[in-house]
Amino acid sequence: MAVAAAAVNNFKTVTSVVGLTTTTIYEAPVGFVGVFLLAQASNVDGTTHTMSFYHNRNVTGVGTVTTEIVKDYHLAPNDTLNLLPGKLVLETGDFISISADNATSVKFLASILETSNN
Repeated sequence: MAVAAAAVNNFKTVTSVVGLTTTTIYEAPVGFVGVFLLAQASNVDGTTHTMSFYHNRNVTGVGTVTTEIVKDYHLAPNDTLNLLPGKLVLETGDFISISADNATSVKFLASILETSNN
């Protein structure tokens, strides 16, 4: 009797100080689906800052298709934004990127479940 392979689940916490250039903060690894359970951005100073949050997928013959989840959002001083009111599933190779108008004042936090898709 064949025994089915058990699903492999990995929980990850990703943190980053959001920079001035758009930066990849997470990419779903080969053989896994990444499920974003939580994604938040916090403005840790007393000035309003603008930030953007993107889903990216490489499409054969097209290149990278970028979908803006949050674009040019004005994050109030000392405030936090819930970037995903629900879950977001990333297939292998999909990646999330983020940017802000300040190099030190916007911080990102995510909770991700990686589960085997084999």
